[in-house]
Amino acid sequence: MNEFSILCRVLGSLYYRQPQDPLLVPLFTLIRDGKLAASWPLEQDELLERLQKSCDMQQISADYNALFVGDECSVSPYRSAWVEGATEAEVRSFLSSRGMPLSDTPADHIGTLLLAASWLEDNSADDESEAVDTLFTDYLLPWVGTFLGKVEAHATTPFWRTQSTMTREAISAMWDEIEESGEQ
Repeated sequence: MNEFSILCRVLGSLYYRQPQDPLLVPLFTLIRDGKLAASWPLEQDELLERLQKSCDMQQISADYNALFVGDECSVSPYRSAWVEGATEAEVRSFLSSRGMPLSDTPADHIGTLLLAASWLEDNSADDESEAVDTLFTDYLLPWVGTFLGKVEAHATTPFWRTQSTMTREAISAMWDEIEESGEQ
């Protein structure tokens, strides 16, 4: 698994799964213990330290639910809520055509899209860069900046405001990498 994939997998998991999900226990343990920095591919030590200091699971979970869960959430995690005319079906079709296994949950969730970037990076064949490029240009970049701005504005915990900043920086770094590899 390369650095790009690690970033997408960690960030995607934090958005996709509720913080109290048992599958996230090891990740939150790394964050809380300050050990994520050892394997984090970006120079974001200050942000990782901020995450560590704000790792109160009860507050993180309550904020997650207010931000992203239900019809009355303050920030929809779905692309279709941010891009006019966008549908979940087009994202599902794109990911399915690339062989990504999908569950019944909406495929246009921010967490799903970040996890998809990791999956495409790890599992695509010769057209790997094209698939990741398309995922970013068509399905992530048109709305993720606005989404992350709303997360920063509506989050009540430092954890989710920091997570938003980390995500913005990571997506920018990954996009730079995608563009550089496309130029070669």
